[in-house]
Amino acid sequence: MDKNDKYKILSKVNTPSDIKQLDLTELKILCSDIRNFLIDTISEVGGHFGGGLGTVELTVALHKVFDTPNDLLVWDTGHQAYPHKVLTGRKDSLKTIRQLHGISGFLKRNESEYDAFGAGHASTSISAALGMAVARDIHKDKKKVVAIIGDGAMTGGMAYEAMNNSGVRKSDLIVVLNDNNMSIAPNVWQISNYFTEMIAHPDYNKFKGQVWDLTGKLDHFGDRLRRIAVRLESGIKAVITPGMLFEALGFRYFGPVNGHNLHQLIKLFEQVKELKGPILVHTITEKGRGYKPAEEHTQKLHASTPFDKLTGKAYKKVGSAPSYTTIFGNALAQIIKDNPSVVGITAAMPDGTGMDIVQNQCPSNYFDVGIAEEHAVTFAAGLATQNIIPVVAIYSTFLQRAIDQIIHDVSLQKLHVVFVLDRAGLVGADGPTHHGSFDISYLRFIPGIVIMAPKDESELRDMLYTAIMYKKGPIVIRYPRGSALGVTLKDGFEQLEIGKSEKLETGRDVALLALGSMVDYAKKTIKLLSNESVSCELINMRFAKPLDTQILDEISQRFHKIVTLEENSLPGGFGSAVVEYFNDKNYKNDILRIGLPDQFIDHGTQEQLHQILEIDPEGIAKKVKLFCQTENQSKGVAV
Repeated sequence: MDKNDKYKILSKVNTPSDIKQLDLTELKILCSDIRNFLIDTISEVGGHFGGGLGTVELTVALHKVFDTPNDLLVWDTGHQAYPHKVLTGRKDSLKTIRQLHGISGFLKRNESEYDAFGAGHASTSISAALGMAVARDIHKDKKKVVAIIGDGAMTGGMAYEAMNNSGVRKSDLIVVLNDNNMSIAPNVWQISNYFTEMIAHPDYNKFKGQVWDLTGKLDHFGDRLRRIAVRLESGIKAVITPGMLFEALGFRYFGPVNGHNLHQLIKLFEQVKELKGPILVHTITEKGRGYKPAEEHTQKLHASTPFDKLTGKAYKKVGSAPSYTTIFGNALAQIIKDNPSVVGITAAMPDGTGMDIVQNQCPSNYFDVGIAEEHAVTFAAGLATQNIIPVVAIYSTFLQRAIDQIIHDVSLQKLHVVFVLDRAGLVGADGPTHHGSFDISYLRFIPGIVIMAPKDESELRDMLYTAIMYKKGPIVIRYPRGSALGVTLKDGFEQLEIGKSEKLETGRDVALLALGSMVDYAKKTIKLLSNESVSCELINMRFAKPLDTQILDEISQRFHKIVTLEENSLPGGFGSAVVEYFNDKNYKNDILRIGLPDQFIDHGTQEQLHQILEIDPEGIAKKVKLFCQTENQSKGVAV
């Protein structure tokens, strides 16, 4: 079938200007085309899926009514913006999404002039949009600014901080709440639709303004009339809408409205864009709309690898080992059954962190706090004061949002909170917003914290048990995304000695000090270097903090050449810690640090990125060989 026949209207649309002249019938066909195009494309290449299917009509309506890119659309949780990408010149590039040298899975300012603000983490859109609105006012411009927030992002406190500030400033700003039942609202269609149309209508707002002006001239009697009118309108809204919260924050509230009723959305946006001050439009959408498997499994098809279009089931790699995430979830559930004082906490990512296993097996010991990492950490701190052992499982990149809480609420008070950082290191297709590149660097400087990284899934289980048994303060485990190594798991757990490494290989030319995921790469590197007559000693360091200073002292006496290996940014990382120790001890060894460079790393598969950065076995072997052949290296060389 010819592409133009399959996507009758979409084939003619390349930019938002192409939809301006389309009538309602054509726009509805366009929505159907976009939905089919997303299903066809993402089923083949993978990507975030359910959120975009739910925002098709909303996206079309926004680009129909507003003059983008002059008017600014600020998307939150960027994976809901796939239809936006399709309509803004990236239709033909969608097949490259999240692939090396392809387009990003999120919003990216240097990718398109239609991407007003980058969006990889949640709850940022209203803050950014307010900044743009204030800048517009300073420049005395006329452009409209619209923030689209949804898919649970309203559970993040930053959104309410921004709304409060918006209400105080009273700048012209439109916030669209895309409520797909992952958020906050009841579905009260008929009455609220009528009421919303009424209060958005220009005649109503003109009449309201005239009445307000008139009553302002009637002294005390006018004030009484005003108070009665405000109570009447507020009372109606309180009865039939959830808008009182937003009104209290200084927003005029319209909704809830059917986010799949294109005619109603266009009509409402045309009306509210002429209003002044902060406006909130509350739309109800269905995540996965138009694709039954995604409608029925909103979590599983939130994001997916390539999948069978008929069933929605992802294609699985034959014979692949369980993921580190699954290993962790099963281990934690096993520990909780033996020790009910242990609880699991997630920030709206049960499937992504393995906490869904705890939720299913130990529901009373499971807590999902929403997209609120700061709250998750301090909530855990509160639990820890009452002899509960909280295990907080959060992606490495998302825990960045709670650094103050880790320092002030947990570490300063020496509270026993276990942090489990999934997706430490490079995550692949999600790219720089999701790479766990910095956790060692942003945690290592905190006094008293312990940071561990397992070499395989068996050691992950032992580290989790060790962390739960540890009583002296905060303790962190970081592990990579993806399949584990497939090693045999023992029945029970072993408690490890804090700050103690293990020697895995004995050698004579160079010492490799490897941490976490890099231990397996180091083993493969040693095999490659053995063919080059380079003999390597391998130490599984296990701990980025505290360091095993006993082994470092020993290594310093036996090897002139030392290499540190980590999947963390080199500045402030594990290698930096080793260099600092050697400097403090006035050791004169040559140290080569291998890890992630001091830059933001784009998306691609983990294997591709490792190869490009030369932190795969071949790249490491090349660097180590050169290092061993070069005399008089400067201490602390970073590669």
